[in-house]
Amino acid sequence: MTIFSRIIHGSIPCHRIFENDRVISFLDVHPLSPGHALVVPKEEKAFLHELSAESAAALGCALPLIAKAVMDSTGAAAYNILQNNGAIAHQLVMHVHFHVIPKYEDGRGLGLVWNGHALDPVAAAAMAADIASRLR
Repeated sequence: MTIFSRIIHGSIPCHRIFENDRVISFLDVHPLSPGHALVVPKEEKAFLHELSAESAAALGCALPLIAKAVMDSTGAAAYNILQNNGAIAHQLVMHVHFHVIPKYEDGRGLGLVWNGHALDPVAAAAMAADIASRLR
């Protein structure tokens, strides 16, 4: 059982900002900036792709509502939505969760280093075709 499961079941307190039958949202205990919130499905899965369609849809409905409320409350200039899957992708709690991280003009919030590279068109065509074939 993860710390998020314990919060969902009420055995650990949180600073709750939203809850319905499928999703809970609360302030992060180690925020990157004021208003940093977590949005967590009540379904206990480690990876986003493991969630039921119902939980995924509930997250999709809750995220914009929570992001707007955080922005309205904090007056932040912008925000990031962050979601990690797996330890090597920096996921620390193995229960799906999204971060809503306000970004302020003074730099508070999520910092990023984007290590992009040029896309090889031949390799990209093969990759796109392979991924698309797995969606059918």
